Amino acid sequence: MKHDNNNQSEIVERKYSKNDNLKSLDPIIAKILSSRGITNIEQTNYNLSSLAPISSLENVNSAVNVLIENMNEQIVIVGDYDVDGATGVSLLMRCLSDFGFTKIDYIVPNRLRDGYGLTVDVVLDAKNLNPNLLITVDNGISSIEGVKKARELGIDVIITDHHLPGNITPNANVIVNPNLANSKFLSPNLAGVGVAFYVMAALGKELENQGNNGASKIVLKYLDLVALGTVADVVKFDFNNRIIVDRGIKAIRNGKCSSGILALIKESGKDHKKTSSQDLGFSVAPKINSAGRLEDISIGIECLLTDDPVEARKLSEILIATNKERKDIQTKMQEEANNLVSDITNDDTSSCICIFHDDWHQGIVGLIASRLKEKCNRPVIAFASEGNSKIKGSARSIQGIHIRDILESVASEKSDLIIKFGGHSMAAGLTIEKHNYEEFKSSVSRIINKNYPDFDFTGKIVTDGEIPSNKLNAGFAKHLESFGPWGTDFEEPKFHGKFLIHDQRVVGNNHLKMEVQPVKGNQIIDAIAFNHDKFIARDSVGFVYRLCLNEFRGNTKEQLIVEKIYGEI
Repeated sequence: MKHDNNNQSEIVERKYSKNDNLKSLDPIIAKILSSRGITNIEQTNYNLSSLAPISSLENVNSAVNVLIENMNEQIVIVGDYDVDGATGVSLLMRCLSDFGFTKIDYIVPNRLRDGYGLTVDVVLDAKNLNPNLLITVDNGISSIEGVKKARELGIDVIITDHHLPGNITPNANVIVNPNLANSKFLSPNLAGVGVAFYVMAALGKELENQGNNGASKIVLKYLDLVALGTVADVVKFDFNNRIIVDRGIKAIRNGKCSSGILALIKESGKDHKKTSSQDLGFSVAPKINSAGRLEDISIGIECLLTDDPVEARKLSEILIATNKERKDIQTKMQEEANNLVSDITNDDTSSCICIFHDDWHQGIVGLIASRLKEKCNRPVIAFASEGNSKIKGSARSIQGIHIRDILESVASEKSDLIIKFGGHSMAAGLTIEKHNYEEFKSSVSRIINKNYPDFDFTGKIVTDGEIPSNKLNAGFAKHLESFGPWGTDFEEPKFHGKFLIHDQRVVGNNHLKMEVQPVKGNQIIDAIAFNHDKFIARDSVGFVYRLCLNEFRGNTKEQLIVEKIYGEI
């Protein structure tokens, strides 16, 4: 049986519990919220006062003490080469400057040259800046040797990270990570920039206590950065993260945000006054990420740091050009990956798809893995050559399979099979010897089969059910939107239903634009299926879709974003 069998995937309705606390809401809205764990309408009121208390994040006050001790010393921020890392670096640079720190700089590893995290080589590069203190953001929890080297050189280290720690943690002065063992912090799902946000909030609060008036509110000026990094890193949208993203989006809509973010939104053809979490995740984040994937994430960081709109536009244009180059490389790699996967059958090795190509770009394999895991309904690990007989893999998982735990089990079973690894439940990175590839491939699938013996890999599509045709209008779409922000584990509502096809045409080379009519209704509705260039051969067909608003030439109307076309087409 081939993996690519999505056209016959079973559609199931999301489970929910009737809740009297939500009875004042539209029944469809109440059902949607209940199925996402909402038990009280207050859980959709995103006030900053409802954030998990700053002081409840373990070690945050110790980090503040070390920062204050180094207020007049050289501090170097060590970031990561993705959007979470870029926004985290930008947040620290901006906040520390506003707090009165004058000797601050940053360094970010080059993906191809340095690899991930605070490595020994990165420490040696940072040493050229004569730091008294290194503070990591979105990395460091696995940097045992790098931290050791820094301490040997007399450099203090604060680690701020959100990735899961291993059995041994680095000997840093302070580690702030909501996923440390025995942590009682209410939101272990903070992104790296979210952890940095808490550290800066605690620092501002302490400086205010010491007489720096207004310091406690400084970090709130940069919630746009925290929202962007949180959305981009695809962390779980728990209550705490929804507050952060909601407040950040509101700041962007009001224009009270980074000139770089405004420029990227505008250059993406979007209106910042109508920004959504989807806009941040699919329009803004990939352009910044492209710099870290192909060149140097510093371009993205500088775009987020500048207050000059002209400079922001110039930098955003560079990022857009880099993103186009990334797309071209990805298209070729995706075709090669599809060919590699097409012959893999559903046997005892199929619980995890591992693929490798000597010519693949290290910065793109994560995107390849992400696309394939949707197609194959299995975790995917895509590898590229790292040189020196090593290959570097990027893993993406599906809901219910904790990929970092799987890698840890593989490493525990045979300690020399994985050179290094790190990550969280849905994404991870690793390096192995090329000659161990086949053994690793069989081991990871066997461990998944062992740990998840009854896992359902059929790729069921979960929707919020069918909705009456009289709800397919702009008013209800706007009402739905108001209960966001939507994200991981708090997914944007999607529905299924049957529609009559009145008109269809391919636009933008590979998008199917349609005019459709619900089988049980009379209105004609616009619909679009992205990355689908095949005409539908039937008069009626089933859609899995999102109900959204579309603005064109000043007119706003409802539109169906079709995610799945099912039935014989």
